[in-house]
Amino acid sequence: MKNKKVWIGVGVIALIILIVFLLSGGKKEEKVSFETAKAEIQNIHTNITATGTIEPVTSVTVGTQVSGIVSKLYVDYNSVVKKGQVIAELDKTNLTSELNTAKANLASAQSTLNYEQANFNRYQTLYDKGLVSANDYENARLSYEKARQTVNSSRESVHKAQTNLGYATITSPIDGVVLSKSVEEGQTVAASFNTPELFTIAQDLTDMRVIADIDEADIGGVKEGQRVTFSVDAFPDDSFEGEVTQVRQQATTESNVVTYQVVISAPNKDLKLKPGLTANVTIFTMEKNQVLAVPSKALRFTVNEAFLSKGEQISDCEGDHKVWTKEGNTFKAHKVEVGTTNGMLTEITSGISQGTEVLVDFKISGGEQPDEQQTSNPFMPRPRGNNKNNQQQKK
Repeated sequence: MKNKKVWIGVGVIALIILIVFLLSGGKKEEKVSFETAKAEIQNIHTNITATGTIEPVTSVTVGTQVSGIVSKLYVDYNSVVKKGQVIAELDKTNLTSELNTAKANLASAQSTLNYEQANFNRYQTLYDKGLVSANDYENARLSYEKARQTVNSSRESVHKAQTNLGYATITSPIDGVVLSKSVEEGQTVAASFNTPELFTIAQDLTDMRVIADIDEADIGGVKEGQRVTFSVDAFPDDSFEGEVTQVRQQATTESNVVTYQVVISAPNKDLKLKPGLTANVTIFTMEKNQVLAVPSKALRFTVNEAFLSKGEQISDCEGDHKVWTKEGNTFKAHKVEVGTTNGMLTEITSGISQGTEVLVDFKISGGEQPDEQQTSNPFMPRPRGNNKNNQQQKK
């Protein structure tokens, strides 16, 4: 009987130990380790991205002001031309005929003028002597004036015919390279309503530009003189550089998306960039080089007494911005002044020195892992109770 009571007592004790273990949840001791980063001299920048089209800075469309048949072409695609060089000619038969007709009309008008002038001089002499009436004198003067005006008109017709004949010889308006050719020999061009396009000539392919479409949400940060890098699919391993030269005020709306055109210089000494290529543009809207900086999340990190190990303590301070360091068993806050930030890095203007190791993150090892809703900084106060238990209790 006595042995039976002993075994019952042992069983009760074991049961109590088991209950205590289960109630404790079998928790292991939680250990917190910290991630640190050094305050270092770094470059901070922000940028926006866009796409654009490469084109020559100066390009001229060459056309003709007269109609006719293209009789001769002297250039082709990629031809290098000089200003004033003949690049095409139209058939001049009809234009030459018009000039000859205008010259004949001028000669006839001049003959008439000579006669009317001599006749007017005679009537003027007779009128001064009182031998003809004033009416006859005025008629002679009027005929003379009409003949003089006819000569002037005929002279202008000759000038116009000569000009049109000159237009039949097409010359390059600039030094450059022929990008496109829209006609062939024997083709008829008509200049009745608009000027037919014959050629497009780019002035200098070593000096290109990119016309980029910038979204309205980003255009506020774009200014002239900002540095730009861009790439093209034709040379995926190459990076090209330029700068913003113009921010155009005219907006373009397409599918309810508002964009603004930004002009970017694109030096092209090796002639890799070709007109029409699509450029993937990065505009650096803010750049600060060689400044003391820390990861931005170091400024969001804070320490709470909830998870301090034995012997560890906190040395806090006042300030809008501060970073934490661990010096021995002490978590120490440092008041800092901040400057530029790009979200990832923040400039530190005062408060800590270069090389200072600041706390930026933590890691919990061992013990029960927190719920997904509680995976934030363990040094922040936790809500009371367990969310899952609370939900079960509410049910």
